[in-house]
Amino acid sequence: MKIKKPTRRDVLGTVIIITGCALSALAISIFLVPNRIAAGGITGLATVIHHWTGWPVGLVALVLNVPLFLIGFRLVGSGFGLRSLMATLFLSLFIDLFASISPITDDLLLAALAGGAMMGVGLGLVFRQDSTTGGTDLAARIIHNSVPFISIAQVLLVIDILVVLTAAVAFHSYELGLYAVVTLAVTTKVIDSVVVGINFTKAAHIISLKSDEVAMSLLTELDRGVTGLEGRGLYTGKRKEVLICVLKSRQVPKLKRIVRDIDPDAFVYLTDAREVFGEGFQAHE
Repeated sequence: MKIKKPTRRDVLGTVIIITGCALSALAISIFLVPNRIAAGGITGLATVIHHWTGWPVGLVALVLNVPLFLIGFRLVGSGFGLRSLMATLFLSLFIDLFASISPITDDLLLAALAGGAMMGVGLGLVFRQDSTTGGTDLAARIIHNSVPFISIAQVLLVIDILVVLTAAVAFHSYELGLYAVVTLAVTTKVIDSVVVGINFTKAAHIISLKSDEVAMSLLTELDRGVTGLEGRGLYTGKRKEVLICVLKSRQVPKLKRIVRDIDPDAFVYLTDAREVFGEGFQAHE
């Protein structure tokens, strides 16, 4: 079997993923863990276990991720890719590597804000490369695969809430739980800003001669609805199908990849979508 030679884009993508993991790990090691702020996810749970047992946070996070990846390969397939596995390994490695660095502050608010912002930048860089750091993203995908009527976003929200509540009970401080919520909010906002911009939702319009194939890939890989409208090119007079897909901003890089791989000649434009109501988004007011 012929091994594909890495392109410049592949190398740059790997460097960006490693940089993002390093920034996220630094935020966890110097802001969150020393101040017992468990801001959801596998690393939040690993933070709780660390303060119970003294075990390294990165090692615990890696151990917790191993069964998720094994189950993911069986149930979801290898679609989440080797890049996610690589990101998970580097994040765990960097967390323990930076653990010896002295905390910058013991002010909980500063730690929550600075830690959340730095982690958001790091994770945003990873997400821009169509990758994840495993953890709850992968767990949510596994659960969604087994229970399709529960969206990935809903599963992520429930998992993060459970981790925050677990930390609050374990540390006997609901105040720490509230600071974890602040960190989560800041992280989410910064991630969206890094991946696309300040808007949370985007509407993609796609005109392609392979619209059926593109639509099916968007439906299965992004878990987002796609609508096809009949259109006509006024210059050529030919009828074409226009696909419309509303999605979260962090999913935009994956949409671009899907369209590029199927039809490099497709015409795509993105617009900001505000106040989106319906399945997968806000409930109707």
